[in-house]
Amino acid sequence: MRRARDLLRRPWLGGTVGIVALLAIWWALTVANPSAQRAFPTPPAVVHAAISDGWAFYWPNVSDTLARAGQGYLWGNLLALVLASVVLVVPKLETVITQFGVIASCLPVTAIGPILMLIVGGPTSSVFLAGLLVFFTTLVGAIMGMKSASRSSLELVASYGGGRWTRIRKVQLFSALPAVFTALKVAVPLALLGAIVGEYLGGIDRGIGVAISVAQREVMPARLWALSILVGLISLTGYGIVGLIGRLCTPWTRTEATR
Repeated sequence: MRRARDLLRRPWLGGTVGIVALLAIWWALTVANPSAQRAFPTPPAVVHAAISDGWAFYWPNVSDTLARAGQGYLWGNLLALVLASVVLVVPKLETVITQFGVIASCLPVTAIGPILMLIVGGPTSSVFLAGLLVFFTTLVGAIMGMKSASRSSLELVASYGGGRWTRIRKVQLFSALPAVFTALKVAVPLALLGAIVGEYLGGIDRGIGVAISVAQREVMPARLWALSILVGLISLTGYGIVGLIGRLCTPWTRTEATR
């Protein structure tokens, strides 16, 4: 029993068990209620729809959405990291920059999306929304990480004659890396969500958001479910890739976790 609990604590195994359980519950609910299968298709129906649509349908939509989400992810995170660095150099600006991030995070995406579409056009508005959603998460994560440096480490550097820039370079930046990579992981699904919402609002000819909108209008639930699951898989993949990069770039966090 104890060994089983230890195994379930492993992220990959626990996640696999959770996915299998969700699929089993999904299948049981659809089989138990055949009348609801028009809006709630069975897993085999969703797989069949995905295979029928094929690569020619999915790749153009997915590639366009990933391109917009990637641009938003890049610019949103870059701006957040630059502003967090400004806070590190000029701590007095923390309140102003944090409030700016809060205001940005409080903007309702579905409300400003149509306005952006009118001002800058569909594709650009999709990129902007992707960047907007990732900005606050990375900004807060970076600022908190940069402030997490231990006082003893900072005092040690100062005792050896290290100045402010030495403390920033040798202590605070390294202390911030785990929190920054955690924020970057969380930002992956947020960027994808922002890009899809921008596409869904219109003004774009191709993308996952456009495909979802068409599937809703034409009442194609199996395709709609397939697209939704695909978005989840892409988000999990991006989350895992950024997490792996973070583990490789911060090996000391694994050492601390095993102590």
